[in-house]
Formats: sequence, structure tokens, C-alpha cells
Amino acid sequence: MAVSSARSLASCFFCKIIKGEIPSFKLVETELSFSFLDIGPLSKGHSLIVPKYHGEKLHDIPDEYLKDSLIVAKKIALAVGCENYNILQNNGKIAQQLVPHVHFHMIPKPSESDSEGLVIGWPTHEVSKDDLAKLHEEIKGKL
Repeated sequence: MAVSSARSLASCFFCKIIKGEIPSFKLVETELSFSFLDIGPLSKGHSLIVPKYHGEKLHDIPDEYLKDSLIVAKKIALAVGCENYNILQNNGKIAQQLVPHVHFHMIPKPSESDSEGLVIGWPTHEVSKDDLAKLHEEIKGKL
């Protein structure tokens, strides 16, 4: 497993799962990713996909690990047989990240259920086209 900080690796819950120090219901393991069933699922088949590179936020993880993790998420979604699902990845405590190691949730959304699976709101804001144009130029200038 690649390391970014020996101190955080030693106490990281997901690093311990990857190393087999904490048991899990492993689904798929590749050279770059480890996946397992969530022990507090939102729906049947809710799974976690964890890059084997330790990093707290998405921008800390090398691209090849992210690519592999999404391929694994797709395989699990197909294996679970869910037609509808969410792929969720949070960055930081105020964004609802509970474990400080990047991970993706594959959360099936049963067709008949409004309450099972991920339940979210989408509180959009009205923004003027001028403000969007300014933001567009600002972001493009940094890419």
C-alpha cells in the first residue's frame, strides 16, 4: 500500500481493514483498491470502495487509484443488480466524511422506495448568468 503519512496510516480504520487487521466482508480486491460491504448499510448491497493509497481527500489520491476505484464500483453495482444507485464520495468533516481516508459508497436505490438508499435534498440557488460567466472564467483560468 502506498503511504502519505506513517502516523495517519497507523491509526486509519480503512488502512487496518485493507491490511486485514480489522475483519470485513470483502467483495473485490485489486492492486489499487479494496471493497467491502458497509456494516451500516442504507440499502441492500451498500458497499465501500477504498483506494489502497492513504489520503484524506480526493485531491490527495493519484489518478490511477481513483480510476481503479470507480471501475470496482461499477463491477459491484452490476453484481448487486441494481438499476438505480448512487456513487457517493465526501471530502472533509463538514461534507459528511466520517473516516479520513478517501472512499466511495455504492448505494443501491430500490425502485419502489423513497426512503431506502441515499435520501438527499438538492438545495439549488439562483445565480445570474453574469455571475456564472465570472465564475466560469475564474475556474477555467485555474485549470
